[in-house]
Amino acid sequence: MSITPYITAQIVVQLLGFVIPSLEKLQKEGGQEGKAKINRWTKVLTLFLALVEGIGIYMSYSSRYPTVFVDPGFKTAAIIVLALVTGTAILMWLGEQITNKGIGNGISMIIFIGIVSRIPGAARTLYNLVVQAVTDVTGVVSNAFSTVGFFTAIGVVIGAIILVAGVVFVQQSERRVPVQYAKKVVGRKMYGGQNTHIPLKLAVAGVIPIIFASSFMTFPAMIIQMFNANIAYQTGFWAGVYKFSIATSTSSVPLGYAIANATIYFLLILGFTYFYTYATVNPAELSSNIKKNGGFIPGIRAGKPTTDYLSNILSRITLFGGIFLSLIAILPMLMRFTTLNIAFGGTSILIVVGVALEAIQQLESRLVMRHYKGFLE
Repeated sequence: MSITPYITAQIVVQLLGFVIPSLEKLQKEGGQEGKAKINRWTKVLTLFLALVEGIGIYMSYSSRYPTVFVDPGFKTAAIIVLALVTGTAILMWLGEQITNKGIGNGISMIIFIGIVSRIPGAARTLYNLVVQAVTDVTGVVSNAFSTVGFFTAIGVVIGAIILVAGVVFVQQSERRVPVQYAKKVVGRKMYGGQNTHIPLKLAVAGVIPIIFASSFMTFPAMIIQMFNANIAYQTGFWAGVYKFSIATSTSSVPLGYAIANATIYFLLILGFTYFYTYATVNPAELSSNIKKNGGFIPGIRAGKPTTDYLSNILSRITLFGGIFLSLIAILPMLMRFTTLNIAFGGTSILIVVGVALEAIQQLESRLVMRHYKGFLE
């Protein structure tokens, strides 16, 4: 199960903060004590989700491989489910230790390492494209250089570089809305009169919409498989629902299912991008804060005109960010239906780039904060 239940629990708690006022207040104004409470609730929810998922995995595998589970009794089920839950708990604890004693978020680092560990396998696949085994008339097998495979490998490398560069560009890009503050005199001192800006990122939601959409699409398959482990080899309505749900995660289903699945997946990511962005960035709240602090956007009146102006900007950049996220998530998945099956998922690329950028920023901040003593004093 890896660390997936913990990530799901974090997302659920974060979403509940948007609909439960007391939880939202605890997230924004709770301080360290509030963060500790939310962390405890997240851990409890993680264990519950891990328990449910562990039971589902046991039920699925015990019915699919009856020869392996010779004695599928309560004791066997309890040991297997407990082992699965314990694995997730250990990873959750290890992530906290990395966060407290390392650089960056520990959970993100664990996911980052898991994704990066696939690189040697991808490199081996590219090598096999260039150097292919050839059997001559005598039956002797030898390695031969493939021109087509060489250019294909070069194209894959160039495409990967362009893809990563595009993700970095979108992750770091922002629309800066200028804000001016009026001068005011308090006693003998003058305050305000400064120019600043509000940074609105193109990808405010980050990888969250892809995770939401992926969970939404694969949820029916997970439920169906819990009750019928052999559904993949059957026909009928529920078999069609199952194949449609997993169409872009495997190449063993018809291409028509994958195209329909990818279309709905695209629209879901776009919709979740708008939902999460407007739940995180509230134009009305931004406009109110600017007005309270004596600021204004040049050429825009305070109040509702400022809110409408910010909403229009946020809507345009969210549309671009949502389309970009959708394409990043779908294109590598459709490559599974080609002869070249080495692509990482869009979620993996976004996570790797995001964690790497965060680690670099934290390292730079540590270097700036560090004071060197000795002969420099």
